[in-house]
Amino acid sequence: MKKWYSENLDKVVSQLDTNVEVGLTENQVKDRQEKYGKNIFEVEQKTSLFKRILHQLSDVSTIVLLVATALSFLLAIKENEGFIEPIVILAVVILNVVLAITQEGKAEKALDALADMNAPNCLVLRDGMRISIEATELVPGDIIILETGSVVPSDARLVEATGLSCDEAALTGESEPVEKDASLIIDGTVAVGDQKNMVFSSTVVTAGHGKAVVTDTGMNTQMGQIAGHLNNSENLKTPLQLRLDSLGRVISWIAIGSAFFLLAIGLRGGSSFDEMIMVAISLAVAAVPETLSLIVTLSLTNGVQKMVSKNALIRKLPAVETLGNTSVICSDKTGTLTQNKMTIQELWFNKNQSVFAKSEFNVEEEQMLKQLALASNASIETKEDGQIQYIGDATELAIISLLNDKGFDKKDLESQYEKVAEIPFSSQRKRMTVVFKEDDGYLVITKGALDRIPIARDEKQWEKISEVHDSYADKALRVIALAVKKVKEIPEMDNLEALETDMEFVGLIGLIDPPRPEVKEAIAKAKKAGITTVMITGDHAATAATIAKEIGILTEGKKVLTGSALAEMSDVELNDTVRNYAVYARVSPEDKIRIVEAWQAQGEVVAMTGDGVNDAPALKAADVGIAMGQTGTEVAKNASDMILTDDNFSTIVEAVEVGRNVYENIKKTILFLLVCNLSEIFIMLFAQIAGWGIVLTPVMLLLINLLGDGIPGLQLANEQSDEDIMAKKPIKRDASIFTPSMLNMILRQTLVCAIVSLIAFYIGDRMTVGGLGPDLVLGETMAFLTVGWTSILHIFNVRSKDSIKNTSISANKPLVYSAFAMIAVFALLVLTPIRGIFGMTSIAPIHWLIIVVLSIIPTIICELAKIYDNNPNAIHRKTYNYIKKIKNS
Repeated sequence: MKKWYSENLDKVVSQLDTNVEVGLTENQVKDRQEKYGKNIFEVEQKTSLFKRILHQLSDVSTIVLLVATALSFLLAIKENEGFIEPIVILAVVILNVVLAITQEGKAEKALDALADMNAPNCLVLRDGMRISIEATELVPGDIIILETGSVVPSDARLVEATGLSCDEAALTGESEPVEKDASLIIDGTVAVGDQKNMVFSSTVVTAGHGKAVVTDTGMNTQMGQIAGHLNNSENLKTPLQLRLDSLGRVISWIAIGSAFFLLAIGLRGGSSFDEMIMVAISLAVAAVPETLSLIVTLSLTNGVQKMVSKNALIRKLPAVETLGNTSVICSDKTGTLTQNKMTIQELWFNKNQSVFAKSEFNVEEEQMLKQLALASNASIETKEDGQIQYIGDATELAIISLLNDKGFDKKDLESQYEKVAEIPFSSQRKRMTVVFKEDDGYLVITKGALDRIPIARDEKQWEKISEVHDSYADKALRVIALAVKKVKEIPEMDNLEALETDMEFVGLIGLIDPPRPEVKEAIAKAKKAGITTVMITGDHAATAATIAKEIGILTEGKKVLTGSALAEMSDVELNDTVRNYAVYARVSPEDKIRIVEAWQAQGEVVAMTGDGVNDAPALKAADVGIAMGQTGTEVAKNASDMILTDDNFSTIVEAVEVGRNVYENIKKTILFLLVCNLSEIFIMLFAQIAGWGIVLTPVMLLLINLLGDGIPGLQLANEQSDEDIMAKKPIKRDASIFTPSMLNMILRQTLVCAIVSLIAFYIGDRMTVGGLGPDLVLGETMAFLTVGWTSILHIFNVRSKDSIKNTSISANKPLVYSAFAMIAVFALLVLTPIRGIFGMTSIAPIHWLIIVVLSIIPTIICELAKIYDNNPNAIHRKTYNYIKKIKNS
């Protein structure tokens, strides 16, 4: 992008082929509109509903179920049987697709919000006439007129500027309005916030007036480049989505591989093709955890509801879990870590020691504060509805706020002093002067930058003043000086500046936007949880570093990196050194994306906070984009995954805790469903290899998966994890969802559940017990009840690593009620005539007893394993003592 700020103004005007007094001609405008197009942003094409549905249907596990549905339909037609099986399977597929589409949330609105930020109309010079046109009609070379309150319609180089200031917070993140100077020529590469001879699209003129020549329009403006980043950045899947996709693929390929393996064995052994197709359908239904998507969605939704109570509004469901695995929080400074409110930190009266603003003031310090207030135009009003309204400059509001805190009122002061004249503040003068009538003359008060205050210098005194000034500056405080003088007469109004000589120095104040009081503790809590917090801000390095040290971000061994230094680094260099930096200052929107991606390249899960348009690309690129609800722009909110309704950093840490609990519940869900589904696959495989036939029909498997697993499984979303959850390290981006202990439990319980179920089938199919059998349907019925009940009881095993007797039932009563209700439902399916619809038969009391005994065996074994896992040394010691006792006896 061309560096218009570094060019001589005459050269800029020449290159743009324009005239600053006349503007462009009608023909020039027409030619340039054909060349450059409209002053608008390109809009990303939205994905159609049809394509989104196709995308969901392309999932491997969904394809497996669709194939099973098709085969089941064909078999039902051929055998002239009912269509209950294919209809139920298809209904499950449709339900999952609808849920997935719903999860994607609302369509992306960031670019629409950007477009809305463009000024609808602007003042421009054309053919020597000052006219109002739509901002979309602007072209490079147009001369625009800027006035207080104007929204800047495009990027432009200033031609004239009188007291001109612009609010660029949405673009740069800097909280203070930027004073502009048309006469500047800036060398080298500087950040947008330092280009003081330029104005930028969608920023607001807060003071003064000016004239500028348009340099860039549409997608070539700074805002346009941000729009381009929003267009180009991909909607990457969250770590959870990637893990679940991977899990689905693995399970689906297990089903496909097993089906082909059994098909080959069956056909070779003489089984009919129709029979083997039924086996394949059964395997597909057994393999796919149909309720996983529903349970995960419910867990995420439950997390959303909890986060709302903690002032965090989730826009995209997967962000709940991703936030729980966050390992790096990239936080904006202003308004998030700080109060976004300039505050007087220290005050120094010339003859006293420097005091903190919270200290008790003496008479001289109180008088100094009153004089500062008199030299301020800001006010704090209480509206009729009781709300406080702040009017005026942030620095002056800080003075009035402290005045109120000390028990004084500005209106009372103004009633005591008659204001007769004022020389307003300007960026050139960097000071303001007010004149008040007194009984014996006039009181002149001047406040502003120390080097612009016209005081009578005494070298010894000046040395002390400079020392205090520099100490404040070293603390990144904004320093304001105060001086006064008394005169008998005042000059004519057009010569008031003659008063600004030989003034008596009064003192200095140091101001800063202070940290939020709760932020330091929140950062410490995040650090304990293994989360690194870094500051990314458009503010100056010294200010950022001071705040970062105070709140515990910039610690020993960590460094500050500026945007200009970052621009000199390659992506490889940044990736290699990103862990060395805790503060990134004076950075651009492109820099923020690079920083986020560098952390992601290190395997970290990154959350990014922001409130301005300049933050939107990085919010979208981060794993979790977090926008400010109170001060955030609509662009930032629409590019985010989560909105903080209180703009408070500590809310993020609380939301991380909720997210970690959600992730733990999702892990419990996967552990619960995998044991159930893998045991079903094992049962089907073993039975076919052993020549036992079909142990469980597709309808039986669906009943088990939807009722036995699904209904109680839904209640896992309400589980509360261990109290030490925030003492654990976050899960790495590329880490597997399966821990060694989780894998051990899956393998052990899968094997045990499968064995007891096969025993139940064998007894019914191959043995005569209680006057019944042997009979295939009896065996299938016994297997159905055993698989169903072991699956339901397994939910109590996954709730905690502790024993069932140490896990509170009252902590999740719905889970307990639903589990026992489903046990009763399964019993009724066999006890009532409805059993015939599902291909089952009645069984004898002895069969019920066998099924009950077999069903509780997996839970007993799991309990014994937990005792060993939680107390391995104690078990070994007891075993050793027991063996020793036997030997001694």
